[in-house]
Amino acid sequence: MQVTQPLLYGDLVLWYRLIDPVDDHAEEAAAIQVAIERAVEPRPETLLELGAGAGHNAFHLKRRFRRTLNDLSEAMLGLSRDLTPDCEHELGDMRTLRLGRQFDAVLIHDAIMYLTNEGDVRAAAETAFAHTRPGGAAVFAPDAVRETFQEGSETFSAQDGVRSMRGLDWSMDPDPTDDTFVTEYVFLLREGDVVSLVHDRHIEGLFSIETWRRILMGVGCDVATFKRPVDDHGETDEIFICRRPER
Repeated sequence: MQVTQPLLYGDLVLWYRLIDPVDDHAEEAAAIQVAIERAVEPRPETLLELGAGAGHNAFHLKRRFRRTLNDLSEAMLGLSRDLTPDCEHELGDMRTLRLGRQFDAVLIHDAIMYLTNEGDVRAAAETAFAHTRPGGAAVFAPDAVRETFQEGSETFSAQDGVRSMRGLDWSMDPDPTDDTFVTEYVFLLREGDVVSLVHDRHIEGLFSIETWRRILMGVGCDVATFKRPVDDHGETDEIFICRRPER
């Protein structure tokens, strides 16, 4: 199934770091690192991130792991190469990628949200499992699950020299009977005295916790969860860490 690429990962790539600052990923990356270290023995050293985007998580994990980063968007991998030139980068689809080697840990962050049916999620889980060594672990970090999803919106802004941005996102679930929700983004982008208005629609997967567990257990994982920070006010949610059995 073809995944439609939002403008944010193509035409708007040059604005990406204003919209999603690198520093915003530090606390979550630290929680992911601790969870991997607790789950994997002996000491984990190698990490594959599927759907790594601009490399923002990898930037914060760079002192701890030797990282291989994958993404479907060549433009996003270009941003990642600029930020994390010491990482290996691999272009490809997380549903079908096969590198022919295994890692101590695998991470799939919010890129998993763009898989909108169970078959595609299972394909990505199979990719993660295939690249995780026995005794290693894979982290799956969806932004939302069916049980806790709430409609909401937020505004954001940033500036960098002559460029500035004002934005609004609005997440909603027009059809609660299907497995998707929609996030609508509106960006006002100013460069010098030129201002443009851009609308970008993101269709994302929304699955129950039971569905996530069934899919992950179905590819051979031992499934657990851990808490990650989700804002600056101490709020957390739970994401999945899946250990591949030794045998």
